[in-house]
Amino acid sequence: MTTTYFNLKNQALLFSFMALVTFSCGDDAAKDENSENIEVEQKDPNKNQLLELDGKVFSIPSPIQTAFLIKNSGMTYNKDVLNVPSKVTSYSTNFKKAVNLGIYGADLGYVTLYDQTQDAISFLTAVKTLGDDLGVSSAFDMELVERFEKNIGNQDSILSLVSEAYKSSDRYLKGNDQNDISALILAGGWIESLYFTTNSAKLTSDKEIINRIGEQKNTVYNLIQLLTPYYNKPDFASLIDNLMELNELFEKVEITYTFIKPTVDAAKKTTTINSTTTVSISNELLGQITEKIAKIRAEAIN
Repeated sequence: MTTTYFNLKNQALLFSFMALVTFSCGDDAAKDENSENIEVEQKDPNKNQLLELDGKVFSIPSPIQTAFLIKNSGMTYNKDVLNVPSKVTSYSTNFKKAVNLGIYGADLGYVTLYDQTQDAISFLTAVKTLGDDLGVSSAFDMELVERFEKNIGNQDSILSLVSEAYKSSDRYLKGNDQNDISALILAGGWIESLYFTTNSAKLTSDKEIINRIGEQKNTVYNLIQLLTPYYNKPDFASLIDNLMELNELFEKVEITYTFIKPTVDAAKKTTTINSTTTVSISNELLGQITEKIAKIRAEAIN
């Protein structure tokens, strides 16, 4: 890999993190499925980044983490699931620009993780174009980019820098009374993320991926709450109504949390979380969710 591409990849990852505003981390373990329902059990409930807007706290998972999950499942690179970078010039309203900044940000993270150099350049350009149009790019300085590049191999440092990027963008958008733009960027990234996972589930039936889909039951509700204050703004009503219909489907997903006392090792100074979360979703319901998110995504990118 050349130095030029190494730097490009680092910047692409950072821009995708910035575009998506938030980052999360989690660790899932799979459980066997039966013929009717798919059940997956995890040792530690997925930890999402918390976002505060208008005094309310929302938990939104990161599309970047989803891209990691898809790649780790063994799925090969699939360009067909991505938005087309050249469409960026067709997005004329702030609504479309913000939603697709989130979508392109998810795409950028995806292509970067798969080491797709040329595609990364195209998506990076699209993200920067929309970021410049919305004024978001000015929230970040070159020092943050340089620190990101220097710490690319240190996951803890990267997570810390991503947190800084989130806080910087959050302050910028709040300071400029653009909470609606922030919400749309998050929604776009989440929509693309769910589109990735539902398409992957059709091809692999991977238990962790299906589990991740089921976990979005809480997220879609959070997004509706996040967007509802702007219902009367142009274009918001259609997106919110579609998410409400998607929420009706997710309400049929069964999520059970079982508390098990954590194991404490005083000598090693460690605590092991033993509680479990079980997600149960029927194949029929999974198909309905897949169809609905494809419709929402199509309206967003066209």
